Amino acid sequence: MEMAKKLNYEPNPFASSLRRQQSKTIAVIVPEVANNFFSLAIKAIEEVARAKDYHVLIYQTHESGEIEASFMTSLLSGRVDGVLISPASHVAGKEYFQKVREKIPMVFFDRDHADIEGVKITTDDYDSAYNATQHLVDAGCKTIGYLAALETLTTGKKRLQGYQDALKNNNLMCRAGLIVSNCENNEPCRSKIKDFISEQRPDGILSSIEELALPCYYACKELQLNIPKDLKLITFSNLSHAELLNPPLSTINQPAFEIGDEAATILFKMFSKRWYDPNITISLKSNIIKRESTQS
Repeated sequence: MEMAKKLNYEPNPFASSLRRQQSKTIAVIVPEVANNFFSLAIKAIEEVARAKDYHVLIYQTHESGEIEASFMTSLLSGRVDGVLISPASHVAGKEYFQKVREKIPMVFFDRDHADIEGVKITTDDYDSAYNATQHLVDAGCKTIGYLAALETLTTGKKRLQGYQDALKNNNLMCRAGLIVSNCENNEPCRSKIKDFISEQRPDGILSSIEELALPCYYACKELQLNIPKDLKLITFSNLSHAELLNPPLSTINQPAFEIGDEAATILFKMFSKRWYDPNITISLKSNIIKRESTQS
C-alpha cells in the first residue's frame, strides 16, 4: 500500500468490474434531457447512485423507438448492472424490453406500456387530467380543448381518459374536433394549434405536455385573444419559469425528483435481492398550481 501510494497507483475500475462481474454503472434512458421533468428525475437518480458508489450513463432516444431499441440491445453486453427507462412515444417494438428484463434489472419511470410487465413508477395521470379539466369547468369554461401527446403510451391514454370523463360528468360535449392529435413540438404543430383555436374557439385548453402549451401563447397573440379572458390554459409541466410567463401559466406539477428517487432506490433494492415483486406499479401524486392563465 505504501508503494502504491508512492507511485500514485490507481486501481483499474474495468479490471475490478470483470473480477466482481459488476460494472458499478446504471443506464438511464429518457426521451430528452432538456425537458424539465427528466432533468429533475435524473438529478435524483444521480444522487441515489452516487451514494451507492455507482456511475450513471444517460441515453437520449429523442422519442425514437429505433434508437431506444438500439440502446437496449447494446446494454445486454454487460456494460451496465441495471436500467431505468422512460419509454419513447414512437414504438419500434416491445420485445426488446422483455429481453433486457430477462438479463438485468429494469425499472420503468414516468411512462410505461400497459402490456409490458415490470416495475413501474408513475404519476396519477388520470386523476391529474380529470382534476385539471374540472378546474377549467369551475373557472367557467364550456368548450374545453385537449392537446394530445404520448398517445401510444399508458401515460397519454390515461390523461385523455381523465379529460373525457371530466367533461362527461359535467354534461359537457366531448366532440372529436376538440382533441388535437399527432402534434409534435415544431412549426407545423404551432400552425395546427393556431388553426384549432381559430376554428373551434375553445374557451379552455388542457395540454397533455408542456411543449404544446407554449404554442398556445403565440397563437393567442397572433389571433389577438387574451389569456385568460378569452381562453384559459393549463398544462402538465415542471416548467421552472411558468410563473414568469405573461400571464403566469397554471400547471399540473409532477413529482419528478421523487419519481427518480423512488425508481433508483427500487433498482438498487433489486440488485441486493431486497425487492421481490417483478410486476408492480407505484403511483405518486401530482398537484395543480393555479396561476393567472386559468383565472376566472
